[in-house]
Amino acid sequence: MKIAVVTGASSGMGRDFVYAIDKEFKLDEIWVIARREERLLELQDGCKAKIRPLAMDLLDESNYDVYKALLEKEKPEVKVLVNGAGFGLFGTFVEMDLKTQLDSIKLNSCALTAMCHITIPFMPKGSKIINLASNSSWQPVPYINVYGSSKAYVLNFSRALGVEIKKLGIHVMAVAPGWIQTEFFEHAVHDDTIKYYDRIYTSKEVIDKAMKDLAKNKKVSILGFPVRMQVLGVKFLPTDLIMKIWCKQQGK
Repeated sequence: MKIAVVTGASSGMGRDFVYAIDKEFKLDEIWVIARREERLLELQDGCKAKIRPLAMDLLDESNYDVYKALLEKEKPEVKVLVNGAGFGLFGTFVEMDLKTQLDSIKLNSCALTAMCHITIPFMPKGSKIINLASNSSWQPVPYINVYGSSKAYVLNFSRALGVEIKKLGIHVMAVAPGWIQTEFFEHAVHDDTIKYYDRIYTSKEVIDKAMKDLAKNKKVSILGFPVRMQVLGVKFLPTDLIMKIWCKQQGK
């Protein structure tokens, strides 16, 4: 049985990746993971492959064992793993709830790591891993500090993992988009700490580019000239200057 596994599949990038993966790959099933089962069931109407909803909260580490046990029982070939689950908070670190910030790290970084470790033994040669990073992966980002730091981990982890498992014939790609109009903002924005958004892309635009880059075995997918220029600037400009420019944009 050939399958794909997508986390964060109930909304946003994860949800749209399900449709893109279904379109691009010939699969028997797509295992979709998120907390809201009713949202996962809705995916079947737009997919050719059978949708298997796994209503699990990846903040609960016991669900890693549930997922691993299912893989061991079914013994599928996981052709694609998409780690799309995650969330962030905009605000001042010391003023925001600690548990929520730690949960962001656990979901963005730790759960992604666990999903890779558990799934790779079931991935044959030619399989793909897509990890959702961010444009904030490239530099320290005040007022999006914890989120950006967790996504820097995703970017570096994905690059290093790609080297380690290249011998297995498994390709790893990080997707590092700029601002995307998804439900992410509903969770992240709770005040006016972040005021400036240079350009907002749609989830479909980011994923269309990601699927093209995946076909070319690129290691990082970046959509948009402005985002590419920011990444280039970060490579050559001092970190303090980058943070100063960002803070000025946000009126800090």
